[in-house]
Amino acid sequence: MTNRLDYNQVAPNGAKALGSVYGYVMQSGLPAELVMLVYLRVSQINNCAYCLDMHTRDLIKMGVKVEKLALLQAWQEGGSLFSEAERAALAWAECVTRVAETGVPDSAYKAARAAFDEKQLVDLTIAISLMNGYNRMAISFRNTPRAVLEN
Repeated sequence: MTNRLDYNQVAPNGAKALGSVYGYVMQSGLPAELVMLVYLRVSQINNCAYCLDMHTRDLIKMGVKVEKLALLQAWQEGGSLFSEAERAALAWAECVTRVAETGVPDSAYKAARAAFDEKQLVDLTIAISLMNGYNRMAISFRNTPRAVLEN
């Protein structure tokens, strides 16, 4: 895979704006592990190799067990590996990421609201939206995963 262009160099102010949103999410009060699991799940759905590599590495550094990472794509069958909040966040992330298919129905909103207060749900949705944006940038401009560069 060859990078098409470096959007950080071409549009540094745009990249900085995305970074500011990332900073907001990370200080929002949502648990960092939950946010990173959501980032990884969104990246799985979007098939973003660059982000899959990055967020998997981040979660490993955070001490998340490999079993949890291995079962993230099948989190609904992961039993007690995933907390109630994580299951609610992952369900919301999938629904919002697949908005064209799901339309984000009232049932999904009600389930998410049962687990998160209004601010948490808005912050979670900002995180999901941000990762969808980052995925589209990385895929469109062919960011090379670190794992590929290391080989």
